[in-house]
Amino acid sequence: MLTFLTPKRFSLLTMGNLICAWTAVRAGDAPPSESTYLANIKQITDTSMGFTKAGEAYFSPDGTSIIFQATPNGKEDYQIYTHSIGSHEAKMVSTGKGACTCAYYRPDGLKIIFASSHLDPGPDKPQPPKDKKNEYKWDFNSYMDIFEANPDGTELKRLTETPGYDAEGSYSHDGRLIVFTSQRDGDLEIYVMDAYGTNTRRLTSAKGYDGGPFFSPDDWTILYRGDHRDDGKMNLQLRMINLDGSNDHAITDNVIFNWCPYWHPSGQSFIFTQADHGAFARGEKPNYDLYMMKIDGSDQTRITFDPEFDGLPVFSPDGNRLMWTSKRGGLPEAQVFIADFTLPEAFK
Repeated sequence: MLTFLTPKRFSLLTMGNLICAWTAVRAGDAPPSESTYLANIKQITDTSMGFTKAGEAYFSPDGTSIIFQATPNGKEDYQIYTHSIGSHEAKMVSTGKGACTCAYYRPDGLKIIFASSHLDPGPDKPQPPKDKKNEYKWDFNSYMDIFEANPDGTELKRLTETPGYDAEGSYSHDGRLIVFTSQRDGDLEIYVMDAYGTNTRRLTSAKGYDGGPFFSPDDWTILYRGDHRDDGKMNLQLRMINLDGSNDHAITDNVIFNWCPYWHPSGQSFIFTQADHGAFARGEKPNYDLYMMKIDGSDQTRITFDPEFDGLPVFSPDGNRLMWTSKRGGLPEAQVFIADFTLPEAFK
């Protein structure tokens, strides 16, 4: 990952720019295939805010703000930003150095966490070329650690220091625990630690990547994505495991890519991204779309139908809005979208 410096704050500099940026943001009703579940779709980040691309956004506990990662114009790696919904600016809350990902609000709204490689002693070293066949391939940087900060980025504190990739963290709903992915033991596994970075324990043990974990609303079950087949194809399956490490099981069992599951506030279902990565071998582009499923794997329901990328979905705390990362409408790079959400009848 490369080191880069970015301004402390992005804002629209003139009223003229403000008007142009407002009209540039895409908004409108969902197409007929999506209108059962989505309404008032709005693009809430765009290039006029200084971002080449943006994504993986999460709501603040009160639902009025978001925290997300974005690549500043002319740079290659993500930094972390916050944004008040309805405003036209974003504030950088990471250091502006290294690469960052996986930001999340503490349930009381007083702290945030995110992963960053800004302490990498040699981030300016030449990097290997990116795999163009799969633009979503992630670099598991061994200098990536999890940090805590105030929502404005001040009082930055390092929570993980063990060598190896530490990222993909999120809080329990009571704010006492953080679940995350780490390579500290040689394989990418799921771990839990206290919110202060202490008392770390490993939950998963099967060979292969395990990541993207989130606590259920009752803080007992952890939903995550796992590649326990470890066959090099990265056909991730959706999995659950209890907080004590028991009942680790797959919810999906297929030969396609199942990714970024996120709980509905009811705790009875979740939303996720699905795509057929076999399309790469056929010389085709996979279609990434959003689906919902009950926690027992039943009633899979497709939510988005756009031919471009839709991924990384999350619900607002009250479940009435859906936010996700998308290239819909032919965007050259992904941006953050939000819409009013109606829960499918099968999940009520």
